[in-house]
Amino acid sequence: MTLKKFLKATVFAVSLSMAGGAMMTPSLADMIYNRGMAAEPESLDPHKTSTVYEAHVLRDLFQGLVMQDEKAGLIPGAAESWTVSDDGTVYTFKLRSDGVWSDGSPVTAEDFVYAFQRLEDPATAAEYASMLYPVVNAEEVNNGKAKPEEMGVKAIDASTFQVALKAPTPYFLEMLTHQAAYPVNKASMDKLGADWVKPGNLVSNGAYTLAEWVPNDHIKLVKNPKFWDAGTVKTDVVNYIMTEDRSSAMKRFEAGEMDSYDDLPTEQLSDLKAKFGDEIHVGPYLGTYYYAIKTDKEPWTNPELRNAISMAIDRDFIAEKVWQNSMLPGYSMVPPGIDGYTPALASFADESQIDREDKAKEILAKLGYGPDKPLKMEIRYNTSENHKNTAVAIQEQLKPLGIEVTLLNTDTKTHYGFLEQKGDYDVARAGWIADYKDPETFLGISRKASGNNYSSYVSPKFEEAMDKAAAAGGKPEERMKDLAEAERIMIDEVGNIPILYYSYHNIVSSKLHGFEDNVMDIHPSRFISKE
Repeated sequence: MTLKKFLKATVFAVSLSMAGGAMMTPSLADMIYNRGMAAEPESLDPHKTSTVYEAHVLRDLFQGLVMQDEKAGLIPGAAESWTVSDDGTVYTFKLRSDGVWSDGSPVTAEDFVYAFQRLEDPATAAEYASMLYPVVNAEEVNNGKAKPEEMGVKAIDASTFQVALKAPTPYFLEMLTHQAAYPVNKASMDKLGADWVKPGNLVSNGAYTLAEWVPNDHIKLVKNPKFWDAGTVKTDVVNYIMTEDRSSAMKRFEAGEMDSYDDLPTEQLSDLKAKFGDEIHVGPYLGTYYYAIKTDKEPWTNPELRNAISMAIDRDFIAEKVWQNSMLPGYSMVPPGIDGYTPALASFADESQIDREDKAKEILAKLGYGPDKPLKMEIRYNTSENHKNTAVAIQEQLKPLGIEVTLLNTDTKTHYGFLEQKGDYDVARAGWIADYKDPETFLGISRKASGNNYSSYVSPKFEEAMDKAAAAGGKPEERMKDLAEAERIMIDEVGNIPILYYSYHNIVSSKLHGFEDNVMDIHPSRFISKE
């Protein structure tokens, strides 16, 4: 089945069900949400994912202890309540009595013990294993220095799950909304092995179940009648339609084949606003668009050279001309907007672009590079008109400095898979969206142990500052100062090259209700309905 031949709305969903063979054809009265998405997930195993595209789907399929509502506010999830010890280090969660898996079996505290231990098991190779390092012995388990049962998680009884932390962790509850902290069904995994995650097999505990996944085409979710809050879920079918070509997605939206899409071709932004009016949603988004630079590969091991590259990039031009002012120039890894935190900006942030370029030329000349001896650099980026236009702009900006830039494009799934496997590259486009509203989510990806440390950046000073911040969890002001010092070290050493601060770019049909704009750009399908 090709996307171009999909029919609109209900007819479209019916054709999908017919293609599934064993799946029942939905009633014409079913509410169907055709949800466009700019890339395909690598996996739907919650412990083996890292992108926002996977997060969107997993948020519909699974439910962690704590979840987010339509405005990204914290709400109870699989846990109906929780208590925190006076010293802020022990969290005790009471699971809801009506929480069951999609196969009807109860969701228990042991499911969460298993899931947390599995995330830290070195054999899982979870990129987000380091996220749970605040838990007692989690890091030791992940490094093979402790046994899983020594981790600070336990089932007090079938409905009571307890977590012990090394130190107070202000963002802990919000962190639990991330897919890495979702439970998985051990019985299903033991029975089916790697096939547990396939349509028809996947046992989940969220508002929807997995009906179909046709690679490079669509993922179909259907309402889970066993979900504890199924009575409030109005949308019966969610079709995630993967379309990397942003311009094509706009045409499909206009034709009624998509009810929303999670990106825009920004070079068309003015025309799109004129055509679609209030259906275009652009606003502040807690994220940083950056270039990872391979710090363990010559010649990029030299921080002076990395800094010269960073200085020479004209962020104002990229924000204004490439992104049509829908993004902001970025000089720090942590974007503005986090209460109590002041980001550490690059030392050249207040200098004119001409002065920056002159300094960059001096550094390059000192290192032996120039028009007569060009520095060769490859930029990798994932499929998107926006990413291509950004890379081309940087290619042109670096050319006068004697830097010969070549470009390499792959689809998003391949691109991030390559980075996660520590592939051989020079510079690669990346982006980080907040997993929780705290500076640590942006800085933690540059830690040595992080599976998301694409630059392979290693700095003892940075690690020391991050450890100090973690230990100061109970003293908010001191902790924020320590995090700012860590960011200062990383920015000065150019562990990554921040370029822009994100805005969300959504197109949303006026027929949708419950799609609420928020700085996390989180929109659980369970809260969305359609006229």
